[in-house]
Amino acid sequence: METDRSHRHRLHEDAIALILGTLFVSLGTQIYSQTTLLVGSTAGLALLMSYVTHASFGIIFFVLNLPFYYLAWKRMGKGFTIRTFLAATLVALMTQHQPQWVNFADLNPVYATLVGGGLIGNGLLMLFRHRTGLGGVNILAMYLQDRFNLRAGYIMLGIDAAIMIAAYFVIPIDRLGLSLIGAAITNLIIAINHKPGRYVAWS
Repeated sequence: METDRSHRHRLHEDAIALILGTLFVSLGTQIYSQTTLLVGSTAGLALLMSYVTHASFGIIFFVLNLPFYYLAWKRMGKGFTIRTFLAATLVALMTQHQPQWVNFADLNPVYATLVGGGLIGNGLLMLFRHRTGLGGVNILAMYLQDRFNLRAGYIMLGIDAAIMIAAYFVIPIDRLGLSLIGAAITNLIIAINHKPGRYVAWS
């Protein structure tokens, strides 16, 4: 069945979503970083490694994503892979320069959890609606589901759980609890607003 091309996103619409979506994600990540909070997926692993090594989140995030682009090319196609590479690179660069653009002298951890989780969730929602991801374990989960018939949701849940368990030995227990709340906020935003059939435009 042919799909109505009137629902396609235009190039400038994709570009705006790419810039704003990655800006929201990078700002939310910066807020989490300044309050020693954690997110799930590849970004969470990069944050955790940055806490341990004191290396730049942006550099770690960029390097961690590199092995997954081959899987993205096979699983999701050229367009998705290129957009995802651009998005992950922009998040890495923006997060690297965020401290030069904004600095929080006093940031309440509970407020940071709510606002940071909201920013990351809405940023990801923008990207998802324009057929763009942020690479990493999401691609791996989809690949394993196709190749070995494993449930992608369970794979991602298992990886996020492993990251949070590892974080127990790195960040304070109260920040770990807030991180779980933040992850729930992010996932709820996506789950509520990105349902099949609710949003039909593509690019």
